[in-house]
Amino acid sequence: MNKKNKIIEKEHDQLNDNVLVEIINANIHLQDRIVLQGINFTLKKGDFIYLIGKTGSGKSSLLKMLYADYPFNGEKGIVLGYDLANIKSKQIQALRRKIGIVFQDFQLLIDRNIEKNLEFVLRATGWKNKNEINNRIDEVLEMVGLRDVRKKMPHQISGGEQQKLVIARALLNNPELILADEPTGNLDLASSKDILEILINLKNNNRAIIMATHDLLSIQSFPQKTYKCEDGTFTQMS
Repeated sequence: MNKKNKIIEKEHDQLNDNVLVEIINANIHLQDRIVLQGINFTLKKGDFIYLIGKTGSGKSSLLKMLYADYPFNGEKGIVLGYDLANIKSKQIQALRRKIGIVFQDFQLLIDRNIEKNLEFVLRATGWKNKNEINNRIDEVLEMVGLRDVRKKMPHQISGGEQQKLVIARALLNNPELILADEPTGNLDLASSKDILEILINLKNNNRAIIMATHDLLSIQSFPQKTYKCEDGTFTQMS
C-alpha cells in the first residue's frame, strides 16, 4: 500500500471512530403493529438530535431499540460498535453500561440520599475504591449544579433537581452517548430550560445526545437536528 492510500485509510478509520450510531432502513414492529419504519440516521461524537412526536408515536420505542431492549429489524444497526442485529445477551449489559439513559420518571431510590443513589450505581458497575467513588460523585454533581445537595433525600429536592440528578447518574461511567426520554416532560418552563442547557453543554463537550420529546416550546430555544415520528414514519425535519 502506498503512502497516499495509507493516509486515506487512516482518515477513513478516524471518521468511523467518530460515528457512534448508524441506523439504515430499520423498522420497529411490536406484535402485529408497525410502530416506525424507514428509520435512517447517523450520530457522531458531539451530535445532538431531537425525536419529536405525539405520545405513542414511537419515540421511546426507538430509544429502546438503540439500547437493545427491542429487537433490531433492518439493514444495519450499529451502536457504539455493537451490531444490534447480532448482539448476544451477554453483550447487552456491556452496551448499556456505555450509554447514559435519562428516564422521564426518574427511577430514583427513595430510601437513600443523593450521594447513596449515585454510589449504588457506581458499585453496581464495578467501582470499588471509596475515594474514587466519592470523587466521581462530586464530579457529576458539579456538572449538573447539585454539589450542595449531596446529602439530601430525593423528596427534599425539586422535580427539576431530581431530573438533574438523573442526568448526573447517567454520566457516572462517562458515556459518549446519552439517550434522554422526555427529560422535560414533567417540568416547568424554567426547569426545562435548565435541563436543556445541561444537555447542550454535554454536546459541546463531545458527547452525543438523542432526546425524545413532545416539548416543542422548550426546544425552540435550543434548535438542533430534528426527526419526527408520526403515523409510523420517521422523517428528518431540520
